[in-house]
Amino acid sequence: MRSAKSIFMIGILAFPIFAADKPEVERIQAAETVFKEIMGTEDKQIPQDLLEKAHCMVIVPSLKKGGFIVGGQYGVGVATCRKPGAGWSAPSTVRMEGGSVGFQIGGGEVDIVMAVMNEAGMKKLMESKFTIGGEAGAMAGPVGRSTSAETDALMRAEILSWSRSRGVFGGIALKGSTLRPDNDANKAIYGKTVDQKDLLTGKVAAPASSKSLLQTLGKYSMKKSS
Repeated sequence: MRSAKSIFMIGILAFPIFAADKPEVERIQAAETVFKEIMGTEDKQIPQDLLEKAHCMVIVPSLKKGGFIVGGQYGVGVATCRKPGAGWSAPSTVRMEGGSVGFQIGGGEVDIVMAVMNEAGMKKLMESKFTIGGEAGAMAGPVGRSTSAETDALMRAEILSWSRSRGVFGGIALKGSTLRPDNDANKAIYGKTVDQKDLLTGKVAAPASSKSLLQTLGKYSMKKSS
């Protein structure tokens, strides 16, 4: 029989293995928290009829912004797309990076939510890297419980985007930022190297850690029967 000391040492040695997954899992949980809080805000949320039409969702909690005169931004979030049948795909960890030149003082953090509205935008999301507002047309998303803003611009946009900072939520136009998969984080989540396209097209089973997030997205984006 193993001594209490040997069992304790095995536990200590094994701890880093389990701890290695923690940042990635926490990122998934943070994405769900952001989305839940936004959708739980009365009259200041993403219109549900737009969520019903979205092909993919990207949530980046706590995007870091900063700089004086020359600003930059960096964040890590998750992306998921509708599966061919029903429900949302296994999430892929994505990195959002970009810079801007202008009068910016100080820094801070902002939550970003993006809805990919058509197949063209979805295909670009599955690429190794693309620029929002460059290769993919983007515009600020409307806010409210529902929207009848079926304008030409809204219908043409590949990506609608919103931001939340210090409790203030609204549409934001993201231009010049890049999105790319975080392959190392995905490997930590899935235990092997996985291709982002395989994740977003439903070819890889979703991990247990993402179950709550995907259920929450499903709750607010379920397409109504006609």
